[in-house]
Amino acid sequence: MKKNKFILLLLGIIFIWFIFPLKANADIGPKPSIIINFNGLEGETYYVTLLSSTKTTGPYSALNDNNKSYAHYQEGDDDYEIFQAFAKYQDSDSYYFLQYLQNSSETQTFSWTYYPPAEFKILIYFPETYSFIKSDSIYKRYAFDSYFTAEVSGTSITAKTSYDYSNELISLVVRILLTILIEVAIGFLFGFRERPLIKFIIIVNAVTQIALNVALNIINYKSGAMAFVIFYILFEIIIFIIESTLYNRYFKKNSKKEFSKYKPTVYALIANSVSFALGLGLAYWIPGIF
Repeated sequence: MKKNKFILLLLGIIFIWFIFPLKANADIGPKPSIIINFNGLEGETYYVTLLSSTKTTGPYSALNDNNKSYAHYQEGDDDYEIFQAFAKYQDSDSYYFLQYLQNSSETQTFSWTYYPPAEFKILIYFPETYSFIKSDSIYKRYAFDSYFTAEVSGTSITAKTSYDYSNELISLVVRILLTILIEVAIGFLFGFRERPLIKFIIIVNAVTQIALNVALNIINYKSGAMAFVIFYILFEIIIFIIESTLYNRYFKKNSKKEFSKYKPTVYALIANSVSFALGLGLAYWIPGIF
């Protein structure tokens, strides 16, 4: 039994170490993103940018006529003529072209994944006809990763938010069930096989995992992956303390078997370490699971 405990703990530590290597980098954290899927432009050649309400965002800024050495495209570069067309565009509401553009002809998708503007208009350029289409509405980032679906008809662009809430709900249920299954299995390895104990483990994990995963989903939605990991670690420590306390009290009163006073605490530590490692593994290898 002691050997099994040691192996499980060691595997959990190794798993965390390899799946989530940390680098000392001032800009290590993920940044907000805007992803727009377009309908109605199939077969068209077109480029997309977002006009910003501010002159700068991260490394992107409006082109300064007095100092063009900061231009992101230089003569001879691919898409330089496209860049020039966007740079000459004048928005009636004085929104700015921040020198970021993308050819969305094949993917029907535009992605700005590093410091996109917080408030923007959608601008599409058709190089074959030298023409533009601009959204009349102004849009805002609504989440850390903001998804939109844009319908283009004639000279009109209408975009709607398209965050996949149904997929998030399915992922939430899968994570909770998987965690409960793992912690029950580890409970069996520790000898906690009596029905009242297993039932209590399931109830406690159902409550803590629902609270944990709902909180993490909200944090990931609003603040992104780095905040998600920081709070994940903090919440897991809190959950370990809560579960350890509850298991110690309940198991001693309701188990017919004798066991050491530290056994429930060690179980809670190993069970939460393994489920924590699994959670990080899922977040790293299958990003859509969170």
